[in-house]
Amino acid sequence: MMDKKTFVDHLAETAGLTKKAAHDAVEAFRETLVVGLREDGEVVLNGIGKFSVEERPAHVGRNPATGEAIDIPAKNKIKFKPGKALKDEVE
Repeated sequence: MMDKKTFVDHLAETAGLTKKAAHDAVEAFRETLVVGLREDGEVVLNGIGKFSVEERPAHVGRNPATGEAIDIPAKNKIKFKPGKALKDEVE
């Protein structure tokens, strides 16, 4: 599994950046993604894919240990749909 540190190291090496500059770029990307999802509900990156926010409605679930009904509140869920180019390169 590639974690954030490994990702930053690879980005730095591939793009010819310092590790600090690569880390700052990854953080800037994450912050920009958050802003786009909050304001517009989706971010489309051609060649990579589409990030979107989907609202999960409140519902009743069950405690698996006791079987007792519990209320699960509504919340937002982030979805990612990879683009064709990305899927083709991974396969």
